[in-house]
Amino acid sequence: MKIAVLTGAGISAESGIQTFRDQDGLWEGHDVMEVATPEGWQKNKQKVLDFYNVRRQQLLQVQPNSAHFALTKLQTHFHVDVVTQNIDNLHEKAGNKNVLHLHGELLKVRSEKSDNLIYSWKKDIKIGDLAKDGNQLRPHVVWFGEAVPLIEDAAQIFSNADLIMVIGTSLQVYPAAGLIDYASVNTKIIHIDPKPSVSETKRISVFTEKASIATPKVVQQLISTYL
Repeated sequence: MKIAVLTGAGISAESGIQTFRDQDGLWEGHDVMEVATPEGWQKNKQKVLDFYNVRRQQLLQVQPNSAHFALTKLQTHFHVDVVTQNIDNLHEKAGNKNVLHLHGELLKVRSEKSDNLIYSWKKDIKIGDLAKDGNQLRPHVVWFGEAVPLIEDAAQIFSNADLIMVIGTSLQVYPAAGLIDYASVNTKIIHIDPKPSVSETKRISVFTEKASIATPKVVQQLISTYL
């Protein structure tokens, strides 16, 4: 059985990573237009680098939680593809093998001019840190207003899935939120979120709990049901 998992900020929040909420346009007190857009980058590169440098150092201090590890357990029994909106590496640290990062990765950098010049990176990015093409390095993240290059790969995963799990995301951020629309009309969907944006139906099972609480229970239930 092929299981496609879509994860959002809620699964990382329980490991201590701050989540983004756009109702006030702020991300940890920062205007997202200044730190998460191409325009903000052109206006003040140092400010953008400082913001992501702090995020990167915070990430190096946190660990996966029981929801991440439950998905690792699930992949020992089924083919599991994790499509995440998160830019952290907690899925990988927990042992998840097939992880697609829709919005980029905090522990990678790339040339500001060449999207294919990507490097692993754990230290701070400084003005003057250059890619092989001679251009400034920037965070390897998808900013607001930029294309999501891996969305077609993600859509393919969801179109081939026998079962879909949505964990820790309100399904409000597009294009990621539209991924479940690629699934077959008969594909079962499990939605785990304290404040779900969908209602339970014959096709959709909703668990109104935190990811760390519900995911291990759901995973055990799937293993018991399908094996």
